[in-house]
This record gives sequence, C-alpha cells and structure tokens, in this order.
Amino acid sequence: MGRGSNKDQVEVDLLQWERDHWEQGYEAIAGIDEVGRGCLFGDVVAAAVIMPKGLILDGVNDSKKLTEKKRDQLYDQIVEHAIAWSVARIDASTIDKLNIKQATRIAMKQAVEQLEPVPDLLFVDAEKIDLPIMQHSIIKGDATSQSIACASIIAKVTRDRLCVEEWDPLYPEYGIAVHKGYGTKIHREAIAVHGPTPMHRRSFLIKLLAEPEPTLF
Repeated sequence: MGRGSNKDQVEVDLLQWERDHWEQGYEAIAGIDEVGRGCLFGDVVAAAVIMPKGLILDGVNDSKKLTEKKRDQLYDQIVEHAIAWSVARIDASTIDKLNIKQATRIAMKQAVEQLEPVPDLLFVDAEKIDLPIMQHSIIKGDATSQSIACASIIAKVTRDRLCVEEWDPLYPEYGIAVHKGYGTKIHREAIAVHGPTPMHRRSFLIKLLAEPEPTLF
C-alpha cells in the first residue's frame, strides 16, 4: 500500500474553529475539556483555557496522543501564553452521588466560572455546560480545536501530577502513579487484595466488589 492514503497525511487546522468565530466578532474563546472520566479512582479534572487570537502553539494536540514529556513542555507554554486558564476538580464521593456525566459538567462549569476575563464563546469537548454563554459542543474537539486541545493538556498534566505527587503517596499499594487510576489489571488486583480506598468511585466498582455467588454441589 506504500505510504498510506492522502487522507491520512492531511494535517488538521487546529485554529479553523477559532478563526471562523474570530471573524464573527468573538474575542475571548475558551476551550474546555476533562480528564479522568473513565477512572476507577480519584477526581475528574476539567480545564478551561483562553488563548490569544492567532497564536499557534506548535505540537499542541489531543493530550492522549502526546508523550508525557511533550505534555509537560506544552503545559508550560500554554500557562505562559494563555490569556486565562483554570482547573476544577470533582471528587469520587460526589461522582458517586451524581454520576460521572453530571460531575464532569459541574467541573467544566466551575472551570469556566473561574476565568477572568469572562469568555464570550465556549468550545466544549463533546459536552454542554449549564452557563448563559454561547457554546459549541465539538465531537473530538481535542483533536480539532487548539483551544480544547490546550485545555486537554492542562487537565491531563494536572491530574497526572496529582496521581504521582499526592495520591500515590497516600495509597502506595495501588500503583496510582503508574496507571493514574484507570482500571488496569494491576489496579483491579490491588483493589481485590486491599479493598477500595475512600478515593475510589464505588459506583464504578459494583461488579468488581460484588460477592461471588456460592457454588452449588
């Protein structure tokens, strides 16, 4: 097949969404994304970022597609250049009370509410936020909008650092620094041996913690 199709080689213009709306008169466009939605352990973390008009940060992409080293480098660049940025967290007990979708929306809302200046347009990665601000829910937004990609990186680096620096020392037997709270085999085995911590999402562990049915002879 050779080098692949032309479609595979086309680079996405990560400022297209922003450029289209700058031309419509919007000034402060905030990108919003979250990290940790599928984890068994810890907070869901949302970030909101307003970047300067026209600024292109080389290498920005969906945080999942970047190495840890590259994410850390871009995190520093985003923080340096951003007009405004913020992070919000919702803990495991609240996730259990509300459900992960609602908890994610609250984290996103809180992140936006912390921004100064107040944005006049929101680009949200596949979600809607309960705020009276014009917004677009963009599917795979972290791969198509630089603003959302920047928020993705801020949220990911923030949560990873929490895993390594705060949560892993609290519960070293669970390997949080390695798997970041996701449901890996090692993590599930640690829960089976040690039981869930106060920071585990009980609603995510129903099947894992279920008592096995007795064997009938």
